[in-house]
Amino acid sequence: MNSTTLTATAGTAPQAQRWAWLPPIGSWQYYTLLALLGIFILGPLGGVTASYMNFSIGFFVGGQVLAGILGSTVTLGYGPEGKHGANYMQTAAASVAGMSAMGVLIQAMIWMGLPQPPLWELMLFFGAIGMFGAGVGMLYTPILVDRLQLTFPSGLAVANILRALTDPVLLRRSIVKLGTGMGLGIAGGLGAAKLAFIGVIELSTSTLGAGMLVGARIGIPAIVAGLLGSALIPYFVSIDWLAEGQPFRKITFLIGLGLILGAAIIDLAQIGIEAVRRIRSPEVAAEPQEAWKKTSMGRLIAWVLFFGAAVVWIGADILQQPVFFMAFAVALVFVFAMVNGISLGISDSNPISSAFVVSVVLMAALGLKDPGVGLMAGAILLIACSVGGDMQQDRSTGWRLGTPRTIQFRFQVMGIIVGAILSVGFAHLFMTAYPVLKLDQTVMSAAEQPAQWSSAMTYKFVGALRSLTDDQPHQRTAIWVGIALGFVFQAARKWLFSRTGYQRWKARGRAQANTDFVLDAVLLPSPYAFSFGCFLSLATSAWFAIGGVISSAVATLNERRQKNAKPDDELPSDMSSTSLIGGGLIAGDALAALGLGIVGLMATVLG
Repeated sequence: MNSTTLTATAGTAPQAQRWAWLPPIGSWQYYTLLALLGIFILGPLGGVTASYMNFSIGFFVGGQVLAGILGSTVTLGYGPEGKHGANYMQTAAASVAGMSAMGVLIQAMIWMGLPQPPLWELMLFFGAIGMFGAGVGMLYTPILVDRLQLTFPSGLAVANILRALTDPVLLRRSIVKLGTGMGLGIAGGLGAAKLAFIGVIELSTSTLGAGMLVGARIGIPAIVAGLLGSALIPYFVSIDWLAEGQPFRKITFLIGLGLILGAAIIDLAQIGIEAVRRIRSPEVAAEPQEAWKKTSMGRLIAWVLFFGAAVVWIGADILQQPVFFMAFAVALVFVFAMVNGISLGISDSNPISSAFVVSVVLMAALGLKDPGVGLMAGAILLIACSVGGDMQQDRSTGWRLGTPRTIQFRFQVMGIIVGAILSVGFAHLFMTAYPVLKLDQTVMSAAEQPAQWSSAMTYKFVGALRSLTDDQPHQRTAIWVGIALGFVFQAARKWLFSRTGYQRWKARGRAQANTDFVLDAVLLPSPYAFSFGCFLSLATSAWFAIGGVISSAVATLNERRQKNAKPDDELPSDMSSTSLIGGGLIAGDALAALGLGIVGLMATVLG
């Protein structure tokens, strides 16, 4: 799959603007309309959703899909070219939503009894981190999106939705599949929140949909990791890496992050070697870059350096935090923006809370004992990795649509500014309306835990920060074990699967092809895919794997029909039936979360 295929739109021709009252594309009125809708309407809707989910269950659905659906209803009047305007709006709205979810940092301060800085200082600090994270995310886009061509399931879902809802030809061909997926996603999202028997099986329609977008070779390694993690619980307990009754992911998430980092060392080294070869070879002409991809690398680097320095300065001079740990956290962002970006691109999961915890573990190894410093430094990782992941996810959508990156970047920056304000505003709104959110759940018994507000992300943060007074070297050992395993597995995969003899062997027949599948998905899986099962519960990994198996099974059954299909009857290659249904499941789950968030907000206001 290449960018030419991805940006192609099947069976469409340039069309005139449908609604004459809309401002013309490219005018200042056009960009103003998109910015106002994305930042002040779609963004706060996503922000309510993200805040509600983070306070209630401890993770949140990204705002990209939700904003893409709602935004395309406006840009529908522009015809097929309206997909770019809708993409700008969802980019801004997703930034607002993602930043709004960061209010859990304030909740952690309250749980631990830490002094809260003035609101304007927090807004300034959060905003500067967001700007820095956006720059780093953009810096890695050519690697993760252009070079590695990762799936970014939600990014693919948004691209399919925007293409379908702004192009009547594609809409007619895809509406049933997309609509079916959205209906099932809404039902599953609401059911998981309100029906006990669905909650027991931990149904996640967005996770099921993400699995359908990536296939079995990515989905199965996740469940293999979950099963292995479950089987190793007694061993982890015996070596004091886990206490009795603790879930395996309390330690395997550290191994999972190491797996990604170890594999990334191999891939980045290969990319670097190829780049040096191209530079040194006079026979290889530079590939022309499409106009929509062009960015000023000099300005981008200056942006990253400026806001990286601004984060350190604000943290040290205004918030009175140690310069060393502020700078150390900024340096870690360059590592985890890559690691988390790969995880997001493979599995649709951005382990931002894991990045926070690992940063605290590493700072503890350097002698940090103050939880307040750990919280502020960890906030840099949390916000920057969240924003950087959004940046990469949005660029993957733009890659499929051919949306100009520079303009997309500007919309994201505007969203970060508003999101930094709303992150503090929503935190105080929810905690004022629901005082139970201020109670430290880490010291409560199981019977005292509030049923509706589990705040799992805050729980994880506070637990990690309290461990600063009790250093745990085994956590660092787990990270190193993961790095070693990721490095070895990725090196073995690169060597084996690139052999010409192996490629000839697996093409000989069905038995060889099946053996290749078992090797790729079970015995020698991708460390990136395997790591997903290290982060989440066994049930969640199972839904991801089920989605992958469904997708691959349908693709196999349809292979013969697709070969005989006429080109005019085909959708773009990345708008298959399973990708449309899977994207619809993700979209439906996001709409369900929006509904629950609005209900929660109305209860807060009217309560």
